Amino acid sequence: MDWREHISVDPNVCHGQACIAGTRVAVSVILDNLAAGQTAEEVAESYPSVSTEAVTASLQYAAELARERPVPLGA
Repeated sequence: MDWREHISVDPNVCHGQACIAGTRVAVSVILDNLAAGQTAEEVAESYPSVSTEAVTASLQYAAELARERPVPLGA
C-alpha cells in the first residue's frame, strides 16, 4: 500500500497538518489513539470516515518521517 493514497496535506484544511485524505482527521490524532493502545479497528470505529487502511497509512507516514529526520534522545 502507498500511504500517499490515504494522507493529504492542504494548507486550507486543518492548518496544513497531514490528514486522512477527504477528512479533517489529523494523522497525529490517529497516531495518538494508537499510542494510547487502541487497535486500528477501534480507531476506524471511532472515526467512521477513516478506514483501517488509512490507519495503517498513518503509521507508514510516521515511519517515513522518522527516517527523514532523527530526533535526538536524552539530555
